[in-house]
Parts: sequence; structure tokens; C-alpha cells
Amino acid sequence: MTEYEVIIGLETHCQLNTKTKIFSNASTEFGAPPNEHISPICLGYPGVLPVLNEKVLEYAVKAGLALNCQIAPYSKFDRKQYFYPDLPKNYQISQYDLPIAEHGWLEIELVDKQTGVVTGKKIGITRAHMEEDAGKLVHGGSDRLSGSTYSLVDFNRAGVPLLEIVSEPDLRSATEAAEYARELRRIVRYLGISDGNMQEGSLRCDVNISVRPVGQKEFGVKVEIKNMNSFNAIQKAIEYEIERQIKAITAGEKIKQETRLWEEGSQRTSSMRSKEGSSDYRYFPEPDLPPIEVSATQKETWRAELPELPAQKRHRYEQELDLSPYDARVLTDDREMAEYFEAAIALGANPKLVANWVTQDISAHLNNNKLELSQIALTPEALSELVKLIEAQTISGKIAKDILPELLTEGGSPQKIVESKGLNQISDPQALAQLIEEVLAAHPQELAAFRGGKTKLKGFFVGQIMKKSEGRADPKLTNQLLAEKLENS
Repeated sequence: MTEYEVIIGLETHCQLNTKTKIFSNASTEFGAPPNEHISPICLGYPGVLPVLNEKVLEYAVKAGLALNCQIAPYSKFDRKQYFYPDLPKNYQISQYDLPIAEHGWLEIELVDKQTGVVTGKKIGITRAHMEEDAGKLVHGGSDRLSGSTYSLVDFNRAGVPLLEIVSEPDLRSATEAAEYARELRRIVRYLGISDGNMQEGSLRCDVNISVRPVGQKEFGVKVEIKNMNSFNAIQKAIEYEIERQIKAITAGEKIKQETRLWEEGSQRTSSMRSKEGSSDYRYFPEPDLPPIEVSATQKETWRAELPELPAQKRHRYEQELDLSPYDARVLTDDREMAEYFEAAIALGANPKLVANWVTQDISAHLNNNKLELSQIALTPEALSELVKLIEAQTISGKIAKDILPELLTEGGSPQKIVESKGLNQISDPQALAQLIEEVLAAHPQELAAFRGGKTKLKGFFVGQIMKKSEGRADPKLTNQLLAEKLENS
């Protein structure tokens, strides 16, 4: 039986979060009433002249630098000709042969589900270029009188700045493709150039996929799946398309070069249209916009403004803070969470303990209540103080968990809460010995059973001691003293 290999590349459209559009001063606000944020330039009126938004250029160069691309000292805009109801000019201003950035890469990390081993892989970036978005068609239904169907057009999105990022065909599985898209979103969010909200269309992926027999050098026929707006959809659509193409080839059918759509309801792809080539768009230089020159000084100024990026943070957390790959991945997934974590350990708290609290209890609270980190009352300073109280054995981990809900919702100082409620950990051996004596005396049957060989009852006694002390008994010392008492008895 012939084995097949999948070849995948992604074209990702990233909406840049500038306040105004790429060539006009119309607002880019999301969710406004239809056709609220438009202008003669957005609508392609005769005689209007576009002017490049300087912030778009800055964001494009920063993205290119973050993706390890070569930044073009000289680039230009081009007209991409195609005809669609939501494209008012009947052409799109984009970049063709001289894009702003080329020849880069980003690193993804893949986790083996069975072993938990994390491996890195570099995915090439072919190019990144600036362009304007089209409008949006809203399919309204049918007219009751004529019975004909109709669609409405909303031009609010027309002219919104996009950065299209094209990968090399280096991806070899649906899992790799989904992780590539996740890492790309992390990067643009860290840079602050896009919110990356896929449900709002701020990040949209077109997947190019083909299969070929293992060992064959030539690529198979490429099929494009348009406008994927979730990581889950990317993975499922690729898995479906791999199976569809292999079945077709095995049956002797030819794969057509076409554009397909992912149907979420039926979990399948369907044919949309034949795939256009670059010649179909009849590119030519945009006559109303001058070429772009980025000086070496300007490029280095923008490079100096780049933050530490997710992959860099992951490596640093593992190598310098001795965190596990899992903890490093969770903490760096969101820039706000990484900065929260770093603010807490900067005050001297143990990095591993802080990581545990952030990735487990705090993250669970955020997920359960659908909150952002900025919406909780627990500050990094208070978290650091809480962890230090545990390390100093002033309180137990259980007491810390007991007061956490109050800290998350009300805030305040953990030290003061512990003092006001008398929650200090009992670490005095004599006081603990007294508690142990009382618990053993109160449970003679269990003690007799323990002496008879049921040694697992030790956990029962520990639980009773913790209950009697309201969670304040030092767990480690309690276990030690209880073991000595039981052995001697």
C-alpha cells in the first residue's frame, strides 16, 4: 500500500489594530452599525488619493523583524485586480513582487502526547506584505414579494489594514499547522499590533494542502481551504482534506486545483471555485502611492522596541528558572500572564511555586468565571507574599487555598488576612503532639486496626489532625510526629 505525505502551507491575514484605516482616516472600530465607518477613499470614488497610514508600516516592519525576516529597504504597492461585490474599487491595493518582508521563520513546539517530550521545529516564512481588507457581504434571505434572494454589503471593513503572512510549505500535519497558527497569534499579540481575535476575523487563515507519495520530490496538486477562523477548524479541515485527497488518488481520480470551504456543521470541505493564479489578478504598480523606503536607522529603532517574544521567554523560563516545558508554555501563551508571573518572582518568590499558582488555581478561577487577569484583585505583589508565607511555613498550602478566593475577589495582604483570622500554621512540636494524642484517643477502633496491619489508616489520622487544627497543622511535621507516635505505640 502506498504511503502518502502531506504538504501544508498557511496564508494568514492579520488585521492590524490601528485606529484608522490603511489609506484613509476612517475608523477601524469593530462592531459599528453597517457602513458607519466609510469614506470616499474606502468606497473608491473617482479622483480620491490614498495616503499610507505610517503606523501600518511600523507594525508591518516590527512583525517582519519578529518573524526573523529580511526587511526590504525599498518596496512598493500594487493593484490586484478582481471583481466582487464587497470590493468597491474592483481592485485591492496590496504588494506583489516587492513585499515589505521576506525569508524569515518562526519556531513552533510540538508535544508528544504519550511521552510529554517537547520538540521544536522551525517553519519558514516566505513573505509578509501589507494590503487593505475588502468589505463584508451579509446574505439576508429572500424578498417576500418577488421571492428572489438578496445580499447586503457592509463597507466598514473595506480599507482596514492587513498584514498577510505566507509560510513556506514546511508543515507536515494538521497538528503542526494549528500550532503554527497559535504561535503566530502569540507573536502578533505580544507585539501589540493585533488582538488576534479569530472569532472577529482579526486573524484568518487560508490553508494550502496537497499530498504526495512518500519519497516523491514533486508536490501534489494544491487545494486551498479559505478563511479558517479557529485552530480547531484548521486541524479538522486539514485532517478531512488529507483523507479526501488520498481516497481520490487511490481511486484513480485527479485532484483539481481549487478553493474549498470548511463546513462546520457537516465537518467537511466543499468546492467553492477554481483556484486563481497570479496572472489572473493582472498585478501592476499602484500609481497613486509612492514606493516605500525603510532606512537602516528607522529599522533598528523599531527593532529596539520589540518585546521579548514567546519562544524566547519559553527558553529562558526553562533554562534560567528551571520550569517545566508545560509551565513555560502555559505562562507564555499570553503576554499579560507572563508579565504577571515575572512581576511576582521579581519580588523574590520561588518561580516554581508562583508558576504552580498561576497555571493552576488562578487560571482555573479565570476560566470558570470567564475573566481576564486584569480583572482579578490578586496583585503580583500579593501572590509573591502568599508564596513566601508558605515557604516560611507561616501557613500551609491548604490555608493558602482557603484564603485565595478572598484574595482573588477582594484583594488585600495575605499576611494581614492570616493574622486577622488567626490562621498561622501550627509548627510547635508540643502543640502538634497534643493534637495527635487527642485524635488517637478519639479513634481507638481505627488505632487498633492500624496496629493490626491496616497501615493505610495513617492517612485517616492525618486527615483528622488537619480537620481538628482547621488546616493549620504543619503537614510535614505532623506526618513525622505521627509516624514516630504510631511506631512507638
